[in-house]
Amino acid sequence: MEVGNLKTTTKLDISDNMLAGEIPSSLGDCTGLTTLRLGGNFFRGSIPQSIKSLGGIEELDLSRNNLMGQIPEFLALFQSLKLLNLSYNSFEGMLPREGVFKNATATSIIGNDELCGGVPAFHLPKCISKRSKRRKIHILVSSACATFVILGIALVLVFLYLRWLKKKVKEPISTSMDDSCPNISYRALLKATDDFSSMNLIGVGNFGSVYKGTLKENGTTVAVKVLHLVHCGALKSFLAECEALRNVRHRNLLKILTVCSGIDHQQNDFKALVYEYMENGSLERWLHPNPTPSHRNEPTRTLNFFQRINIAIDVASQPDYLHHQCHIPIVHCDLKPSNILLDAEMVAHVGDFGLAKFLPGSSSDTVANQTSSVGIRGTIGYAPPECAMGCKVSREGDVYDYGILLLEMFTGLSPTDDTFRDDLTLHSFVAEALHERVLEITDHILLQGRENHSSLNGPHHWLSESDSIFQECLVTVYKIGVVCSDEVPGRRMSISGAANQLQKIREKVFARGKHRQQ
Repeated sequence: MEVGNLKTTTKLDISDNMLAGEIPSSLGDCTGLTTLRLGGNFFRGSIPQSIKSLGGIEELDLSRNNLMGQIPEFLALFQSLKLLNLSYNSFEGMLPREGVFKNATATSIIGNDELCGGVPAFHLPKCISKRSKRRKIHILVSSACATFVILGIALVLVFLYLRWLKKKVKEPISTSMDDSCPNISYRALLKATDDFSSMNLIGVGNFGSVYKGTLKENGTTVAVKVLHLVHCGALKSFLAECEALRNVRHRNLLKILTVCSGIDHQQNDFKALVYEYMENGSLERWLHPNPTPSHRNEPTRTLNFFQRINIAIDVASQPDYLHHQCHIPIVHCDLKPSNILLDAEMVAHVGDFGLAKFLPGSSSDTVANQTSSVGIRGTIGYAPPECAMGCKVSREGDVYDYGILLLEMFTGLSPTDDTFRDDLTLHSFVAEALHERVLEITDHILLQGRENHSSLNGPHHWLSESDSIFQECLVTVYKIGVVCSDEVPGRRMSISGAANQLQKIREKVFARGKHRQQ
């Protein structure tokens, strides 16, 4: 905030750093500024109103940040403004038509997909008037009323049908969370996994073991997570996962098909979750191969740069959905490679919601003093530092997990690696290497295979050690990981901001691949 004391400064250039948070309003006190460059950082929020005090500004660069909201009208009133760069942010609404906004060559707004209006040279869509919006709302309300009438009739019929059905059907011992998968019994799961054979074991976690199985009724291949009910917290983990996944649907969430709750042959309680089977296993197995009995004979597989970027974007979209798009926000609390599953197309799916926490009725991002009944929420190395000081559950905690995961994906080093002792952590290890030693800290497997990779989801591309694009992309990835894993929650980047920055990297690599092909 002390930047406001630089009242006679004429030029301020702090672009392409790792600055985060909101743009300080005290910048408005620097009335002598003619050039202000803040591009290539992680600033969020809106453009502060105090900027309108900079009446003599000639060049203003706010590009490549996470700014949002409407573009303030006062920018069109600056008579001296000759260059304005607002590209690659999340601005929305009507683009002004006066002042510098008259000149499409002096103003850059690319990468802001929600803008409308402006002079024709910007080729933006027309803005929808309030009258048009009211007309659409009227149509939607009318349609909704008709829908409610039909729904009411349907509910009455369903109620009558259920009353009739109640007399004929007994309550099953298992429940299905997906209509396409029938309720399933302990006996059926026993057959599907060959008596839970070690040859079908594909993973072991804190509260359960996961087996590959084939349902005899329809031949569907599934993953069966059998809870270790003797472990403290296993039952709470089972209930938390059922509740968290009951009403959420997202492309990058691991789909739970059914839940089995009954007794085994020894008359012990038995609980299991049945998921879609992910052909390419966990991200953990790709980053740190350690074959299980069912995968011992498989050749070692590696991930190229483009695949890692795709997986990172897939994973980021999941907490963004859970934090901001669910009716009640959900915090995962345990993002790590073993909980990231890859399907046949190498699309990432986040699973294991045994530690997930709802944030009902919270106006802030953190629900204070919610101590976990299963100890610290998360895994050592991934759990945010604030968990050790009261176990606060927050969206920022998931962002920290994600930052460590991102650093691990590109360095190939686990946060619990023997390299990290005393005060050295994966976060500080990467932060100290920026910018000059990024190749030294990057996964050697990624560097060995950086030439002539052909991605399943991207172009045939070429990235060599001498290619500045490759190193530039690596630096940006590491910057994102370092900011997300900052020890102070308030300094961490938003998960949507991280996804946005990674998408820009993917676009740059994609464009590079097309250029090489030509």
